[in-house]
Amino acid sequence: MDRIYKLCAYLDPCESFADIGCDHGYCTRYMLENNMCKSTVISDISEKCLEKAKKLLSAYISQNRVKAVCCNGLSQIDENTEQVLIAGMGGEEIIAILKNAFIPKSFVLQPMKNVRLVREYLISCGAEISTDEYFESGGKFYSVIKGKKEGKTPDYAAVTLEFGINLTCEGTRGYIARELDKKRGYLERNLGKKAREDILRQIKFMEEVLASENK
Repeated sequence: MDRIYKLCAYLDPCESFADIGCDHGYCTRYMLENNMCKSTVISDISEKCLEKAKKLLSAYISQNRVKAVCCNGLSQIDENTEQVLIAGMGGEEIIAILKNAFIPKSFVLQPMKNVRLVREYLISCGAEISTDEYFESGGKFYSVIKGKKEGKTPDYAAVTLEFGINLTCEGTRGYIARELDKKRGYLERNLGKKAREDILRQIKFMEEVLASENK
């Protein structure tokens, strides 16, 4: 649950909210319990998963504040929904959802892997990214990308495409440090010349990032 609460801290008050791939529905409950939205839609591609969320949010469903839909991605979500959360999926899956539908007016994305691909796709669409960082929960690091459909696209360089624009964030620095330790550990393996050179290059890159942000 700690991951859920930390993720919810990135959500903003809004009129309408949609939780895509809602699973248990905890994020929607957070929005409603804290009076951060008037109406919500919970969706999941799995009817079984959706039933868990419907059970948790049954009181709000009876008040017509929650609508539950079993669908793929954003296929049954109103494009005018003010804020959309897509969390706990792979980056390529999130991109496919956006490609098959639309970039939400306001979004919070939490890809579990292939985060760079998500950044590159949003940039190519002209989206505004306001937050792009990592947070720690239970000894693991999770990425979160927050932004809007349109706006000023940040100037991304090699380092920010790899690790996000919020390089001084404690979570991001922790993530980079953990990845650096993993790469150093790889050097103890029996590697070929090219593989070793690639890892050494990655280690140098991450060391320079951490050193530059300490200045």
